[in-house]
Amino acid sequence: MVAKSGSRCCCCCWFLGIIVVIAVVLAVVFTIRHRANHSDDVAPGSTDKKYADALKIAMQFFDIQKSGKLENNKIPWRGDSGLKDGSEASLDLSKGLYDAGDHMKFGFPMAFTATLLSWSILEYGNHMDSLDQLDPAKDSLKWTTDFLINAHPSPNVLYIQVGDPETDHKCWDRPETMSRKRTLTKIDADTPGTEVAAETAAAMAAASLVFKESDTKYSGTLLKHAKQLFDFADNNRASYSVNIPEVQSYYNSTGYGDELLWAASWLYHATEDKTYLDFVSKNGDEFGNFGSPTWFSWDNKLPGTHVLLSRLTFFKKGLSGSKGLEGYKETAEAVMCGLIPDSPTATSSRTDGGLIWVAEWNALQHPVSSAFLATLYSDYMLTSGVDKLSCGDTSFKPSDLRKFARSQADYMLGKNPETMSYLVGYGDKYPEFVHHRGASIPGDANTGCKDGFKWLNSEEPNPNVAYGALVGGPFLNETFIDARNNSMQNEPSTYNSALVVGLLSSLVTRSSSVESFI
Repeated sequence: MVAKSGSRCCCCCWFLGIIVVIAVVLAVVFTIRHRANHSDDVAPGSTDKKYADALKIAMQFFDIQKSGKLENNKIPWRGDSGLKDGSEASLDLSKGLYDAGDHMKFGFPMAFTATLLSWSILEYGNHMDSLDQLDPAKDSLKWTTDFLINAHPSPNVLYIQVGDPETDHKCWDRPETMSRKRTLTKIDADTPGTEVAAETAAAMAAASLVFKESDTKYSGTLLKHAKQLFDFADNNRASYSVNIPEVQSYYNSTGYGDELLWAASWLYHATEDKTYLDFVSKNGDEFGNFGSPTWFSWDNKLPGTHVLLSRLTFFKKGLSGSKGLEGYKETAEAVMCGLIPDSPTATSSRTDGGLIWVAEWNALQHPVSSAFLATLYSDYMLTSGVDKLSCGDTSFKPSDLRKFARSQADYMLGKNPETMSYLVGYGDKYPEFVHHRGASIPGDANTGCKDGFKWLNSEEPNPNVAYGALVGGPFLNETFIDARNNSMQNEPSTYNSALVVGLLSSLVTRSSSVESFI
């Protein structure tokens, strides 16, 4: 009997043991699957090394693009350049940023660069600061806004371009050695350009918030220029692309209504003057394109405006005049629903690998800008305690927006069919033949306008690495040709850098909580 009793106990032990083993196995499987589905997550508040490292690299491209007499230059193959820019109008336009792989200063995209860099600092400056990147970001911003201030010598005059692109593009030389005439283009009361004046107003207003505490006088100067430029833009409504047809080949504007709303939105945030809030409320039906999501870019500011004004509905409950913001909030939600892959209204404008893809030229602008807006909106939801986004009859969480944003960032950083990091300097494989004059020519080469083309046609990789450059990106079929003469795919731009800095700053931690800056 004792033997039988012992056998029964032994059987029970074996049975319990098997149950425990099964439970452990199931727990392990669940954990593995959970980690697979959340492989990019880190503990809340801790730093994601991948995005932190990428951010440090991305920030360097602003230094590469600087014109003027450089201060604390960290780029060994860059030196002073453009020192006489603006002299024909007795202005100092030596600072600012070269636009892309050339030596042009285009005011329209440069102002957009300043606006986006300001927005990134305002929302995620604490993330930048934790990586010692806040001061470099503010330095690059001020280098740009110093130029914009000098380019606005009187209320109704704004210099919008330094250099002639037709002449500039006939040369392949280093900016330090260029000797050609640097012509100037301006808008004024006789030849107005609403979109570029309004974008510059937005840049000044946003930057005034960045420097509001650290440099009150400079902040006040920026705000003064912003107000003057907005009045100039609004009181002299006309497209710069129509009035100055030469700009159509490079930065042609499709309309100025979005810039007016964008500028007024930033001026309201900077001043809390209800006049600007009334402006966006009254002009929304005409310019806001409500209910029709579009793509955020240097030319189209509407998605950014929708999200920026939505932050008021999140953080300023009971704001007088907020009823006029409903169309902006609803359209921002439509933009977000279009980005989430599982949404019933998800856009079909994607590659097979999941990258938002809208245009062949500079293809990465749209996925990066969309991902930046997605993280912003996700963080607005988290901060204000909104736990779901309704897309048709389906609800999504803030984490779904961040998951989308990470997917775009990860694709950009190498998780793609080419296993190519499109951020130069990040990872083991990135473009080596970037379409960039300064990067392609040895720093000690003494080349003129024409003989420098031997470096464009060289079959050797660039002698200088353009760290932080975000190139144009892949075709729809997800192929990429790393060739120096492939400017469609392999040319970087400064406004792309502002977007990628914003996106990476937002992803440094798993989830963020932004605070209202008004």
